[in-house]
Amino acid sequence: MNDTDFYPKLKALPEGADDVIYNGRRYLCTKSTLLDGKLIKLYAEELGGNNIVSGNYYVSIRNGMLKPCEMEEKKVIDFVLNAEISQGG
Repeated sequence: MNDTDFYPKLKALPEGADDVIYNGRRYLCTKSTLLDGKLIKLYAEELGGNNIVSGNYYVSIRNGMLKPCEMEEKKVIDFVLNAEISQGG
């Protein structure tokens, strides 16, 4: 994966759990950075709905490799690029 916007946006998401807005809906988004920054785990669950976004991003493999969990890569990419931290939580 070689998307110039994806990694900076993923890295900018706060560690831990936060409310985010994606496609007009609230999600509880959890981000964990592990292995001295070499692995970023992302899991987001729609609040009041049934949509989930989940994937692992390996920073040091092939200039970054995204491994989505049972979904298309583009779903995780779109979420990361378009989710915004909720101001009203």
